[in-house]
Amino acid sequence: MNKLIYSVLVAFFISLLEGPILIPLLHKLKFGQNIREEGPKSHMKKAGTPTMGGIIFILSTFIAMAIIVRKPSDEAMVVLYSFVAFGAIGAIDDFLKIYHKNNLGLRAYQKMLLILIVSGIFAYYAYKNPYIGTSIIVPFLHKSWNLGSMYIPFVIFYFAATTNAVNLTDGLDGLATSVTLLVMTFFGLVSFAMGHYTLAIFCAVLSGALLGFLKYNAFPAQVFMGDTGSLALGGAVATTALILKLPLLVIIVGGIYVLEALSVLIQVTSFKLTGKRVFKMSPIHHHFELSGWHETKVVSMFCIVTVLLCLLGFLSL
Repeated sequence: MNKLIYSVLVAFFISLLEGPILIPLLHKLKFGQNIREEGPKSHMKKAGTPTMGGIIFILSTFIAMAIIVRKPSDEAMVVLYSFVAFGAIGAIDDFLKIYHKNNLGLRAYQKMLLILIVSGIFAYYAYKNPYIGTSIIVPFLHKSWNLGSMYIPFVIFYFAATTNAVNLTDGLDGLATSVTLLVMTFFGLVSFAMGHYTLAIFCAVLSGALLGFLKYNAFPAQVFMGDTGSLALGGAVATTALILKLPLLVIIVGGIYVLEALSVLIQVTSFKLTGKRVFKMSPIHHHFELSGWHETKVVSMFCIVTVLLCLLGFLSL
């Protein structure tokens, strides 16, 4: 447990120190965020805030892992590979948005194709790995469910859904950072309790890196994580839960991710079928904004909900 605390502190201070170096560099490179015209008007003042800030906690995680774990286990390395692979997809998307000076990076089908390819690689790895296998644990029932031949399609869908849901959550200053910090803390404790010690250290390191990044990403944000950060976080959350055979638990502890994704799905479906919108704007955090909530209140409430969902997650094991 001491090593977990040490991991959090090391990653936190590295992330904290990187901010004053990398944020001015992003400014200098003119890696400013383009704001959607159809988004809340209050967000227009955020135009030009540096994006791709996810590299701060990605680098912090790498450095801290190198310092703390000299010989990481295969499972810790797999999460790290996933973290970087999905982050790379986000980085390509962010770079294209900056290059074209609009909010359109990769086309939707291009982005989804890359996500599906990377998801397929990790699904195949898990399928062939005897320590992961094709069984998943069903929360509350305390039973395993062997998916057999359906395992790979399930995992591909699971990765695509999780990474996109975390990506959608990144719409307010500090929202995706705060929620994922809590989710990774939860999985760090679960990993430690289940004997996956280096995986627990990875979770602790990423939690510490996010805590440091939050200093620059909380309202008013000095930097945005961009798709570089949000897709990387989605990959880390999804892979960690998969190794623990707990992908279904993401639905519970990542309930905010689910809510954000469902709000978009409901909004689009309703508008296409009836021409009417269910929410004032989607994802749902914008609905609360347009209902009069300040974005700091939305972030605070979503964090409180995530804490409660994590407690429910502990009860389900």
